Parts: sequence; C-alpha cells; structure tokens
Amino acid sequence: MLPKLCSMLNPMLVAGALFCVLMSARADGLQDNIPENVRRIPELGVPVPDDRAASMRTTLGQLQEKIAAIKAANDATKTALLPDVMIFERAVRCALDYNEFFDVKEFDKADALLAEGAKRADQLIAGKPEWITQKGLVVRGYISRIDQTVQPYGMVIPQTYAIDHSVPTRCDIWFHGRGEKLSEVNFLWDRMKNPGEFTPDHTIMLHPYGRYCNAFKFAGEVDVLEALEDVQKRYRIDEDRISVRGFSMGGAACWQFATHYADRWFAANPGAGFSETPQFLKVFQKEELKPTPWEQKLWNLYDCDKWALNLTHCPTIAYSGENDSQKQAADVMEKALAGLNPPIHLRHVIGAGMGHRYDRVSKELISGSLQSLATQGRKLIPDDISFSTRTLKYNTMCWITVNGLREHWTEATIHADFVPAEWGPNPEGGLGGKGANVQVKPPAIRLTLKNVADLTINMLPVDVPAALRSDLKTIEVLVSDERGDSRKHASLKIPGLLSDGSVVARIAYSEHKWQSLDPSVGTSLAKRHNLQGPIDDAFMDSFVFVRPTGTAANEAVGMWAEAELARAIEHWRRHFRGDARVVNDTDVTDELIQSANLVLWGDPKSNSVMAKIADKLPIHWTAEKITVGDKTYDSANHAPILIHPNPLNLNRYVVLNSSFTFRDYAYLNNARQVPMLPDWAVIDLSTPPNSVWPGKVVAADFFDEQWQLKP
Repeated sequence: MLPKLCSMLNPMLVAGALFCVLMSARADGLQDNIPENVRRIPELGVPVPDDRAASMRTTLGQLQEKIAAIKAANDATKTALLPDVMIFERAVRCALDYNEFFDVKEFDKADALLAEGAKRADQLIAGKPEWITQKGLVVRGYISRIDQTVQPYGMVIPQTYAIDHSVPTRCDIWFHGRGEKLSEVNFLWDRMKNPGEFTPDHTIMLHPYGRYCNAFKFAGEVDVLEALEDVQKRYRIDEDRISVRGFSMGGAACWQFATHYADRWFAANPGAGFSETPQFLKVFQKEELKPTPWEQKLWNLYDCDKWALNLTHCPTIAYSGENDSQKQAADVMEKALAGLNPPIHLRHVIGAGMGHRYDRVSKELISGSLQSLATQGRKLIPDDISFSTRTLKYNTMCWITVNGLREHWTEATIHADFVPAEWGPNPEGGLGGKGANVQVKPPAIRLTLKNVADLTINMLPVDVPAALRSDLKTIEVLVSDERGDSRKHASLKIPGLLSDGSVVARIAYSEHKWQSLDPSVGTSLAKRHNLQGPIDDAFMDSFVFVRPTGTAANEAVGMWAEAELARAIEHWRRHFRGDARVVNDTDVTDELIQSANLVLWGDPKSNSVMAKIADKLPIHWTAEKITVGDKTYDSANHAPILIHPNPLNLNRYVVLNSSFTFRDYAYLNNARQVPMLPDWAVIDLSTPPNSVWPGKVVAADFFDEQWQLKP
C-alpha cells in the first residue's frame, strides 16, 4: 500500500533495496478501486529452473530429516528451540510449493537460509545452540496457538545485553511497512541483514512478521502478542519499558496497538500510515464508499480515532513528513484527541520538506524523547483511569475490566478515580479527646460509566493507593451511570483489602440497579471477552476447519460450501501465512471441541457436527428453509453464515461456512482489511461469490448481548 517506504531506509544497507522491490508501483492507484478486476496478492513468482528446484528440494529434505531427528529424540530442551530451526524450512518450502520466489536473486537467499537452518540443527543436535546467545541481528520463531504453524520474528540484540545478568532490558516493537512480496524468505533475509530505521542504545528491537501484509490485524495482531510473549520467555524484558513503533503500514499498526492496548506500553511512536478506514480511503485511495450499516459499525473495531481516549495512558509521539499524503493519519488522531474533555494535545513531529520518510533532525528528536520516557517507564498506578471501548475484545485498562456492555459497537466509557477520605473533629470525644481530627467519611472509588453493564475491579497490592490501605472491611464505590438522557447514581459496598493486600470486586447492573457480585460466579450465555464476535474473531485463536463427509440436502449449498472451504484453506495460507487445520466431521473429538473454535462447512445433513447443534442455534436451518426470527429463506439457494458460542462447549466458538470475512479486494489496501460481515448473514447462492462477498447478502446483523436475535 505504501510504495515510498523504500526511500526511508539507509541506502548504505544492501538489504534496504529489498523493500523497493517489495513495493509494487501499481499499489494504491485508482486501478485498485475496481472490485471486478483485482490483481492477485501476492503475485505469482518467477519460475525456478528444474535443476535449481531439484537442488533446493534435496537440501530442504536434508534439513527436514534433521528436524525429524530432533523431534524423535524427545528432548524437551531441544524441542523448545526447534522453532528457531523450523522457520528456515518453512520459509523455503512455502516459496517452492506456492511459487513465491519473486526474483531470481531470491534463489540464493533460499540456499543461504537452508544453510543457516542446517547449521542451527547441527548445533541443536550437538547440544550447543550458539544463536541463543547471539548479539546483533537474530531471527527466531515460535509455534502459534492459532494454527500450530511456526512463525518467524527478528530482533536486534544490543552488544550491551549481558546474557548472564538479571537486569531487565527495554524493548521496542517495530512494525514493518507494506510489502506484497514479503514472503518468509524475504522477511528472514532482511531481518538477518538490516538492523532497521532505529536501534536505540541498550534496547532490544523486536521485528514481528505479523503474518505478512495485513497491517498487523487479526492473526497479524495475535502474532505480535505471541512473538512478544516468546521473547519475554527467552530474554529479560522490562515490562515497564516496552514501546510500539512503526512507519507506513507499520505506523497504522502502531496507532492500533497504542489505542487498543494503551496500558501495556511506556510510549508509542507511529509514523505515517493510516489511523482509520473511511476517511483514509476517501483521501488516499479516492474511493467512493457505500458501506452497509453493519460495515459502518465494524469500522469501529480498528478505527483508532474512536479509541483516542485511551491514549491518556500511553505517551505518544507521532511523526509525518511535511509533504507526505499519509500525514492524514496523525491529523485525524490530532483532531480526535483535541476533541476530548479535557483535550489531549498530540505531539506531532513533522519532517520539514520530507515526503514518505524520516529526516535526521526528526529522528534525533524522537529518539531523545523516547529515551526520556523510557527512563521514566510505564506509569503503573495512574491517579485516574479513562477508558473507551466498543467491544469486549478490548476490555481492560489498568485495574478495570469490563465484563459486559449494554450494546456492542456503541461507545462505552469508564472514568475511574479515588475520592479521598474526609476528616473532621470528633464530636463524641473518645480516642484523642473531644474535637480531635478523625475520619468522618471513608475513601471511595468513583466510577463514571457509559454503556457498561458489568465490570471488575482488580487491584494488585502495588496498585492500591495509600488512601485505601486500611483496616476497612468494605470499600465504597460511587457509581454514576449514563443511561440514555438520564444519569443514575448508586453507592455500593465492596469487599475491602484481601489478605494479600489486593482488591478484587465485581459490580453489575442487574434487576434495575447496580449490585456487588461474587467475582467467581459465572453468568448465563452472554457476550464476553473473546466470545463477543464478529465472525472474524474466531480466527484470532485456535481454530479447525471441519469438512463434511455427507451429502448436502441441496446441491447448490453443497457445491458452494465445498468451493468456499477450498478458498478458505488457500487464502489462510496466502494472506495469513499459516496452514489451516482441517478434519472430517467424523473425526472431531472431545479434545478438539474443548481446545479449538470449530468452523463447520456444509449443512446439517452433510456435516454431522452441525447436525448435533442445529437446533441449539438462534438461526434454524433445515433442508427446506432457513428461519431467522419471523423471516424464512429457501434452503435450495440460500445458506447461513454465523458465529456463536459452541453449544458443545460454551467457552469456544462455532462458525458456519465462513473464514475471515474480507476478501481479495481488501488485500489491495490495508485500510480495507476490516470485518465485512457481523455475527450472522444469509447468503443468496444464485449470485456467485466475488472479490468482496461470498454471494449476495440478503440479511445480516449482530446478535444481542445474550447471543440471541435482535427483535
């Protein structure tokens, strides 16, 4: 999407030219606004000569034999390091299998990667893995919980990092720019050769792959979190000194992580990119948008200007080139922050005369500011909390967790602070004598809420302010709840300090009033964190495609589901760089039901798992009709798509007939890569699937907060 990224890299670095190759000059032009004529992403690669392919396959096979031998040895220590070897095998294998060598120069890169993989495998077999203590540029890998594939990441380990000491180290996460040819081969090669735009002193730089070219959304978002978790296991990372940074597409990712996980970082440093979908596509892509009502709501998932309030808790320094059209991203956020009450004034560093790149003066200014913020570190105990969300997917800020909303995709806000105790003379005498200064009103937690139905207060001992550290058996919570045009007020008592000095309490609006509840008590079927939809959410955790072994009741449905399943398998690998696990419906085990989201293909006649749950879903599907509330659709040429808690395991999803919901047209611009369908839809199969939709969408909506159809 952002072809000028190559200009920002150090020309002295040989690998810097890579990104110029990766950026297609065709990207982002008006020709990418034609859904009927969508170019393939990634494009097919160049042919590999037969002799070169045979040689590469032979070396690949040798590496695979070594990996198999390490697995067979069943040594837990060696197995834990095996992903660091597997990344090289997978990178070259996928490039060969899927025609993803985009330049003849990449053949040599593949040979070098296989050699590095073999070297690491030999070291691991010998019990002497040298790369785990390597300084400078290092590539490593982990096994993703999403699909059990190995995923790579790169690091820059400073020379000052001491393997044998216990001092935690600052970590900056750097999000890369758009690269339509950023295969695993090219990513690993670049991360082994190119230190990147910034290399702060005494700082580990983490470069996540993000599963290719999706602006670090969905599985790309999970990749960042999983890569960071893996790094934290292997290196001593200071949790209070982790930042998020990036440029171009990486700048968009930085805005996303800063606003959605604001309390995790000591700072954010987004450069260029985009910060939301509709305005950016109009300005940058010159696209005429005609969204459906559910699309407009779903833009709120990643439109960062709607989440600007959360930057209260994340110091942010934005960068833009003065003449860069992608300055629009920071301009949008600047306006959103200025509109808050009280306003936040964005620090926006602008490179004089710069286009889509950094200038030296700005880089020095940004680096100095981040170093100052790193010295200070993340603020663990804010005096007050300001939090905004529109979905329970992102439901935590500091010591507040939102368990339930009144309505998803409508703004919910929480402002929380502490009311100090009131002191006055003691009219009754007693200890200290009459008139002595005593506490006449205990301290309290004050909550101002909007669109929140259920929340938990969870303060670790270090989070509890001095005002609440007392012998009080209870703590008062003052609730001011905005409900429509009115505001309701309540005063509740919650348990005081627990034996370890923490505070844990849950309050919810129930039976027309706010009440204190037992935090351990579960609730009935309701939307909750990681079980709130929409359909795309199922693919941010472990999932399995369940293939039907029977014959569909209607031929059109069977053919459509078969084609969509084949497409889903292909595009999961092509766009999210993984291998979707696929099992037959007859092979679904209890363990699989417990451990994974089940994506069921076919209909209740062809898929035995779907048959087991068909009468337990809000939308009913028989051989004759699909019933959605008081409306029906002919099953001969219609099929439902939906997400719902699995009736066989309410802690996991079940999905009918859908993978991630954006399609080929969205690949052309990262700002388009947002959910295209809500919680459910009915598809008219007489209209063939295209680059935008799986067929004609004749009905679609969200389920309510109890996972039922809306009236």
